[in-house]
Amino acid sequence: MARLSEQGIRLSSMSPSFLNSNSTSHTWPFSAVAELIDNASDPGVCARQIWLDVVKIDDQLCLTFTDNGSGMTPNKLHKMLSFGFTEKGSGKASQQAIGLYGNGFKSGSMRLGRDALIFTKNGGCQTVGLLSQTYLQNIKAQAVIVPIVPFNQQTNILFKHTICFCVRISISVCEIYL
Repeated sequence: MARLSEQGIRLSSMSPSFLNSNSTSHTWPFSAVAELIDNASDPGVCARQIWLDVVKIDDQLCLTFTDNGSGMTPNKLHKMLSFGFTEKGSGKASQQAIGLYGNGFKSGSMRLGRDALIFTKNGGCQTVGLLSQTYLQNIKAQAVIVPIVPFNQQTNILFKHTICFCVRISISVCEIYL
């Protein structure tokens, strides 16, 4: 699926410029919003409510999507942030699934802004993922890098075998363009 960098970070084999060009499949912002809402409606997510909000953080408008679904494990989040991966085409739940190509979150979120910060929790594990054109541009990345950091929900300690890296850059994870 994904190769590892020297630091053990999972890498996609795609150029960072693909994030922007892929987002152009949404000709208007509302189709991108619909794509993100669809994810919470899929079988297995079990979301009964979805909240959309616009909040201002450090003078930046941020569009937030929140649901009360079952959340994702670190492995499931990694698969969701990988390109072209989907589990929706198998089993009887596939008849109810909306997206089948493993591209909707990436194209929808990158149509609405340059950066997506994902918070999820499942089974005592909280995980943060970052899909960010700003980050990739600032580090002059040659391939898409998606940091994913899981930690124990009760102790806030990183799970064993977790690679965590920090790069000190000025980044706004909240820019949206409508």
